[in-house]
Amino acid sequence: MITALAGGTGAAKFLRGLVALMEPELLTVIGNTGDDTEIWGLHISPDLDTVTYTLAGLIDEGKGWGIKDDSFCCLQAMAVLGGETWFNLGDRDLATHLFRTERLRAGQSLSEVTDAIRAGLGVRSRILPMSDQPVRTRIRSTTGWLTFQEFFVREKAQVEVLDVAYEGAGAARAAPGVVEAIREARAVLVCPSNPVTSIGPILAVPGVVEALGKTPAVVTAISPIVAGEAVSGPAGGLMAAKGLPVSAVGVAGAYRQWLDVMVLDHQDQHLTPQLLRLGVSAVVTDTLMTDREREAALARAVLETLR
Repeated sequence: MITALAGGTGAAKFLRGLVALMEPELLTVIGNTGDDTEIWGLHISPDLDTVTYTLAGLIDEGKGWGIKDDSFCCLQAMAVLGGETWFNLGDRDLATHLFRTERLRAGQSLSEVTDAIRAGLGVRSRILPMSDQPVRTRIRSTTGWLTFQEFFVREKAQVEVLDVAYEGAGAARAAPGVVEAIREARAVLVCPSNPVTSIGPILAVPGVVEALGKTPAVVTAISPIVAGEAVSGPAGGLMAAKGLPVSAVGVAGAYRQWLDVMVLDHQDQHLTPQLLRLGVSAVVTDTLMTDREREAALARAVLETLR
């Protein structure tokens, strides 16, 4: 069994490449829920949905989120009524959020609802939220604290970041199966996701870091930073705000307590000696996933390190 810690877009592409090379049932994905939010009274789980839609073959490839060929009639109608429309929700996407919210209000856990959505969309890999309790990433800017979606979507990540916090993490528990999936895995993979706001919230859940430190599996991370810049999203600025170098070395530094191997791009092979000084082995390959072939090639390179 392989267990993967995952954020959204970059993780979803890598996981799609991975399941093309292995039995999907042998993969367990632990997804970030620090990005979860409430819009129009609905519980939205952006990273869980991006991974699920991608593995189901439904993702909008151009946007990297939402469902392909979706319409936005409800969003347009909401704008006419004067409602908030800064968070784009497609009409088919709304069905997922309506289903999730209804089931949660009926007393089901986020784990149970996530599994029902996964099964309903035909995804064969197991997808677990990091916790059934709310853990919310908060971004402190010069104007105060923002939710992650306010920072990332509404403000387009253009505000200065002073701090990042994981509200509720201390009182949370790992969702059922999360710790076991890490401890019992043949390999643990940390997807090419933002180490501060995609992987950071998962690590903030009590018991996860301990499980990573104790697992007999080789723990391998793929760097989301290439040549000093994030492949996508605001990871660079967020890493800098947390005092981490914006490089594969900075990513390894965030994970150094339990990381065994870092996969980095050819453009960063000069960082190998620094990684070795951190006690982390380096694997150099092409990490830019610009098409399906490169997704599979990166996944193949990672799998080869496990043999």
